Amino acid sequence: MAPTLLLSDLHLSPSRPRAVAAFEAFARGPARRAAEPDIHHDEHHGPPRESPWVVTVPLILLAIPSVLAGWLMVEPMLFGDWFGGAIRVEEAHDVLREMQGEWHGVGPAILHAFTSAPLWLALAGIASAAYCYLVNPAFPEQVRRRARGVYTLLDNKYYVDRFNDWFFAGGARALGSVASNVGDRTVIDGFFVNGAARVIGWSARLVRHLQSGYVYHYAFTMIIGVFVLLYWWGVR
Repeated sequence: MAPTLLLSDLHLSPSRPRAVAAFEAFARGPARRAAEPDIHHDEHHGPPRESPWVVTVPLILLAIPSVLAGWLMVEPMLFGDWFGGAIRVEEAHDVLREMQGEWHGVGPAILHAFTSAPLWLALAGIASAAYCYLVNPAFPEQVRRRARGVYTLLDNKYYVDRFNDWFFAGGARALGSVASNVGDRTVIDGFFVNGAARVIGWSARLVRHLQSGYVYHYAFTMIIGVFVLLYWWGVR
């Protein structure tokens, strides 16, 4: 796996503890190779391996100007007039103004990171992942056997995903099934569409008896119609 992807996973996980995020990100590649060494053999003609240089080099070349652009532009973008009046922030919610009082430049910000706990927690997570999956690969299995309950709970993400799949996704599927079977098939198709067709069929079968093709039937119908009109005029 490319290191850039692992770093992006670490960067985009602010809600999780930095040590856990770093451990997950940097353990993902070695753990997958150790746990599934023979997967996709027929498809990829061999075990999983690192990305070739034709993939890695462009990523490195893209990362270098990204770092330089961030170094040079972070201050005018955050605290300058970079966007002009395109972005308007209410004064009560202007957190960048509060942050500007603590900002002393890119270099001091980087040095300040070495005095903060999140950086060291992230490095501890990386070191733990390296020990567990590169130095001593048998250690994670020992921990799993000794703390099976905790491992199962964490491996299933506190069963939150299963609950969401059962309650929200399953409930939405059940509701959609009811709407499809009752609303669509029974009410719309069964009552309105097929019901209209049945009414037309019944009406056609009824009217068909009045159109027998015999002249005396039509003459008799005309006589009855004349009597009805005379009666209506007389009553009115």
